[in-house]
Amino acid sequence: MEKYTNIEEYISNFPEEVQVKLEEMRTLLHTLVPDAEETISYGIPTLKYKKKNLIHFAAFKNHIGLYPGAKTIEDFLPELSKYNTSKGTVQFPLSEKLPVALIKKITKYRLALSK
Repeated sequence: MEKYTNIEEYISNFPEEVQVKLEEMRTLLHTLVPDAEETISYGIPTLKYKKKNLIHFAAFKNHIGLYPGAKTIEDFLPELSKYNTSKGTVQFPLSEKLPVALIKKITKYRLALSK
């Protein structure tokens, strides 16, 4: 795994069409949590809120992964039924538009848990 020092460096490592989706995710998350701090944690882009990891995202060959944590995934399982999920992540296929309304809902929920 490559070691990245910032999110720009991470995003620039991907093909242009993936970069667009990563920037869309990044912008959306910042719109929802404007005072979040950007960092690389666990080797992937991370937004920190009040000095704690709030949400992570990453690109893979066929999807963008959003990592809001296990409790959030569990609580949103019915709404995530069309996506691949695991304990703490949901996979949004690169072949589809990002589900902005769902990402907003998940991020707001995650933010509420952090307060």
